[in-house]
Amino acid sequence: MSLIAIDGRAGAGKTTLARELYERLSQDKSVSVIHMDDLYNGWHNALNIDLTSKLETIIDAFVTRVEILIPIFNWTTMSFDSSQLLVPSDVLIIEGVGAGQKVVRDAGAILHWLDIESEEGLARVLARDGMAIEIHMRQWQVDQEEHFQRDATRKHAHHLLTSQP
Repeated sequence: MSLIAIDGRAGAGKTTLARELYERLSQDKSVSVIHMDDLYNGWHNALNIDLTSKLETIIDAFVTRVEILIPIFNWTTMSFDSSQLLVPSDVLIIEGVGAGQKVVRDAGAILHWLDIESEEGLARVLARDGMAIEIHMRQWQVDQEEHFQRDATRKHAHHLLTSQP
């Protein structure tokens, strides 16, 4: 079993890397992917102890090879209103801001960190998701930097990658 975490600032290309790894690894292994966007409790309650607890539960299920239902956040209704079944797999990829936090690293994850300048990342997210979220994204940039400083995520990465515009 392999645990892979992909972390870095918003807009760095984490989802793209996760998709590429999934396509490559799933040719001869069973692979599950967890997107951190599905786990956050909205904009303002995202990078907190509740998220860490969810990650602990997911990792425990992966390691013990049991199925679990993971509540999925709906960004339109701003609520958890669906779920994803996580089944035992050979590889679990967790991607998104906060994916490489200590609890995940302590479980033996290989951590990939994607570097991108903050303003370039913001521009990518707004181009993808629309200008309506700009005020939320500007606060998110502050929140993610505080998280990364507390957790020293980049410092613990096994692989440092630079995202190209």
